[in-house]
Amino acid sequence: MSDAALLEATEHQARARVALQAALAAEPSHAYLFRGPRGSGKRAAARAFAAQVIAAASSDPDDARRRALLDPSPHPDLVWLAPAGAQHMVEDVRERVIRAAAYRPFEGGKRVFVVEAAEAMRDESQNALLKTLEEPPEFVHLILLSSEGEGLLETVASRCQAIEFAPLPSEVLEEKLAAARSEADSDEVAAAARLAAGDLERARLLLSERGRQLRAEAERCVAAALEGGTAGAPWKALLDDAKGAGEDTEAAAREALEEESKAGIKRSAKDMSDAARRAGRRRRTEILELGFELCAAWLRDLAAVAAGAEEVVFNRDRLDRLRAQAEGLDPAPARRGAELVQETRRGLDLNVSEELALEALFFRLESLLAG
Repeated sequence: MSDAALLEATEHQARARVALQAALAAEPSHAYLFRGPRGSGKRAAARAFAAQVIAAASSDPDDARRRALLDPSPHPDLVWLAPAGAQHMVEDVRERVIRAAAYRPFEGGKRVFVVEAAEAMRDESQNALLKTLEEPPEFVHLILLSSEGEGLLETVASRCQAIEFAPLPSEVLEEKLAAARSEADSDEVAAAARLAAGDLERARLLLSERGRQLRAEAERCVAAALEGGTAGAPWKALLDDAKGAGEDTEAAAREALEEESKAGIKRSAKDMSDAARRAGRRRRTEILELGFELCAAWLRDLAAVAAGAEEVVFNRDRLDRLRAQAEGLDPAPARRGAELVQETRRGLDLNVSEELALEALFFRLESLLAG
């Protein structure tokens, strides 16, 4: 049984690799919780593991594995549920996982259901999922992916076998980003690796035109708060960046789905439109969350520079600007400002207005930092 994809996906996750290989060598559990920070490889490992489970129960393992590894996958026995925006829709969880799990495999002998960002399920959805997690049909395997374990009910987590993923070290990211050095200097690559929090795709984004623009907008937002200039609504640029990214992703997803339709993969026009919109909303949410995290990182760096700890700075390529802003700054308000940014980001899960939340945040930051 070929597990090249699993080996690649867990290249820097030895603990997870051993656990998953042992599961494949025996009989996989009915439910897993892949737990660890964003970008640690959970998603790729889940797809590779699911492909192996499906292939092992197929009459044509190589073809089943090949289709299951595609993203998005056309294999009918691999169901992949990602949140449409900040949260999973309750009806999506009920229809695509809970009710669908009762149906026998379309091919082979196994069905695998993957719930990405499982912490984004509402309590109603999590409670509804308990029965399926506890007593699934013998041909069903569920994989929950979670980057924020506190968002999962203990009753859900306890019914799954936990597979732990650690964040990728920034040194690993820098090594993988080496090809980008022709367009980015070593300090910018080092900054992207640190700011990415172990997420290679995020690091690559930060070295792109869109990522550089987002970093600049986050820096301008914090500078406005420091200088008492938030009345100009600098945060609107973050919303515009997220909106633009969402629209680009929706258009690209729609084009890809139309190409698949021409190639013979049957989907209704409504399904294609809904899928493209979901992809756009997810991307919009991801970019806006990254904007928040970049603001928080700049504030943490200001606190570090003000405290004389430049060696822990993330924005290593912008030390001169950090030094200028940190001159005479008390580190404590800057640290508190970073906490406020993260608190506001988490609050967006409650479906509050993004623009109002950002407005309130930056006026609070101005009072804290410039007051």
